[in-house]
Amino acid sequence: MSLVASLQAAVSKPGAPSSDYDLNEDSVASKRPLRDAAVLIAVVDAPEPRLILTKRASHLKHHPGQIAFPGGKVEDEDEDVIAAACREAHEEIALSQVDVVGTLSPHETVTGFSVTPVLGVVPPDLVLRPDQGEVAEAFQVPLAHVMNPRNYLIESRVWRGSPRYFFTVPWGPYYIWGATARMLRALADRMADDTY
Repeated sequence: MSLVASLQAAVSKPGAPSSDYDLNEDSVASKRPLRDAAVLIAVVDAPEPRLILTKRASHLKHHPGQIAFPGGKVEDEDEDVIAAACREAHEEIALSQVDVVGTLSPHETVTGFSVTPVLGVVPPDLVLRPDQGEVAEAFQVPLAHVMNPRNYLIESRVWRGSPRYFFTVPWGPYYIWGATARMLRALADRMADDTY
């Protein structure tokens, strides 16, 4: 099956919404209103497909230095979550050529966002230019690594006085964890039976 066909099949499969609370039985998502956000899961269409991720700038107020997808809040001028994810990817890493495949189920974060992952395919010869105000680095991870459920670990940290469990999928020097790892794990679960 081709890469695009595998991604289309993944998008077409049913999937439950995920959240930062998934691995924490004593912790339930609140009923607070959530702000809409979107991220771009950009897959590089190459003989060995890769996934584009960013390392957030260390001076940012929220999530400094963490590994993330390009993305952010849905703004009033955005037509929908797809437009928001593509706009943010262009602003953060100058990514302008995206063939959108579709969206995955939303992910609720502990910071009060409902994040829609937008899945897209990008050509292999793109030059990414990180906006230094937001992004310290843009890098690529082999798609096969993050689509293999065996590469995921469950780790914990103390958060608000209690242990909080979360997925991680480390790769080289990059510690991919939290919401980013959880959304990737949701995609990996949908693609578990496909080869590309």
